[in-house]
Amino acid sequence: MNIGDVALPGRLLLAPMAGVTDAAFRHVCREQGAALVTTEMVSAKALVYGDKKTKDLLRCLPGDRPVAAQIFGHEPAVMAKAAVMALELSGADILDINMGCPVGKVALHGDGCGLMKSPALAREIIEDVVGAVKAPVTVKFRKGWDKGSVNAVEFARMCEEAGAAAVTVHGRTRAQMYEGRADWDILREVKRAVTIPVIANGDVFSGEDARHILDYTGCDGAMIGRGCFGNPWIFREGNAALAGGDIPPRPPLAQRIDTAVAQIELSASLRGERLACLEARRHLAWYLRGVAHAGIYKAEAVRVETLEDLRRVAAGIKRDLR
Repeated sequence: MNIGDVALPGRLLLAPMAGVTDAAFRHVCREQGAALVTTEMVSAKALVYGDKKTKDLLRCLPGDRPVAAQIFGHEPAVMAKAAVMALELSGADILDINMGCPVGKVALHGDGCGLMKSPALAREIIEDVVGAVKAPVTVKFRKGWDKGSVNAVEFARMCEEAGAAAVTVHGRTRAQMYEGRADWDILREVKRAVTIPVIANGDVFSGEDARHILDYTGCDGAMIGRGCFGNPWIFREGNAALAGGDIPPRPPLAQRIDTAVAQIELSASLRGERLACLEARRHLAWYLRGVAHAGIYKAEAVRVETLEDLRRVAAGIKRDLR
């Protein structure tokens, strides 16, 4: 699978997710077979205005390639300038424009999915960004704003005409947020409507789901979001399913917890211990999903403040749980 001149080694991609897909978690997912990883989305305006925290979100590990940097905003000139900066700061291979974020503080201000209500402005943004950078430009969006304004097919055609090298489509409207079932039929319609690669997104929670969504929609790749929470092995499982082989079992709990600890330690080395441990609370709870009798350790996980706390909780899990 190619996006512009960037060759991907597989068809399963890691979705950009704020507060989740930092460099450390991206590294773990790459190790498990993610063909492309994407930074957390960053504000174009904050980037152009020199916000240090925003710049830090674009830090990428040299070996984790290919990688995409994702920006959001609604001002064409600012987006074009931010696109250049994002690629320079991250060293990313691809620039992705977020036109799908449903969160109120983003979408209700005309950013993210809000741009699906203004396709002419969205076109101008894409054209300006494509004209400003040499890397392939991709666009991520949703089925539509609500059930009365489903425009994913028309929006995809516009993206292609504006110069996008690929699109990713989430099969829910903004009004749905993450509720209900993702509409895979709309993904199939988008794929049939354009000639550029289409990445399917929504309700991929297992390796078999990854195979099914690609078979059903005919899309070129699948982007995995919430399905990888605490389970980076979903990429390994999905790749096996796509190859027609047996899906490998998830590693034993002790090995999964060792992976979680290594991930947070790497994050601490890049972003500092305090921030890494704050984010470790949710990651550790995700790694414990479905584990019998894990309640006491989930409660301890949400109080982790230091790496010493993290290692103590991890040791208890490995001692007491299976």
